[in-house]
Amino acid sequence: MFNETARSTDIVAAALATAKPVTESAGAAGVYTLQCFDKDGKLKWEESSHNLVVNVGLQDMNAKYFAGSSYTATWFIGLIDGPGSGTTIAAGDTAASHAGWNENTGYSNATRPAATFGTATTANPSVQTNSASPASFSINATSTIAGAFLISNSTKGGTTGILFSASDFQAPGDRSVVSGDTLNVTYTFSLTAT
Repeated sequence: MFNETARSTDIVAAALATAKPVTESAGAAGVYTLQCFDKDGKLKWEESSHNLVVNVGLQDMNAKYFAGSSYTATWFIGLIDGPGSGTTIAAGDTAASHAGWNENTGYSNATRPAATFGTATTANPSVQTNSASPASFSINATSTIAGAFLISNSTKGGTTGILFSASDFQAPGDRSVVSGDTLNVTYTFSLTAT
């Protein structure tokens, strides 16, 4: 008698291949440029300083762009009082609470000057600036300027609205102004796809 045996084996194999995850991010950077002119219109000094976009500024930008909450198109520039040895810009700063610095209001303008922005560029980075119309301060006191800030409230010394960003002068540091000077402030903001 013949005995035949058949053996069958099935093997199933699977493999998962993954590519690197696709991620995108954006970088935001801003620079304040201040130019001080004397009463005769001669340039006394010029200072540029990188800013810190504070937490409420980042939240405000995201909320207005992505969530479609009410939009404030008007921004104003303020000055930070010196001496800046104790000036500290912090991510948690708000219009109502910024323990590391004080506002300088030693100018004759009735309000903080408006930041009138042009059209943003379409390149990477996309740049937005008020360089065509810098915010102009008519200085009426001898004081020290330690930096600048961008806010949605025009009231000198006002503590409401959205504080977007602030900047403290680094080397060579604080700058002096006297009555009769004109201080022009340009804010340039860049968004980069990284």
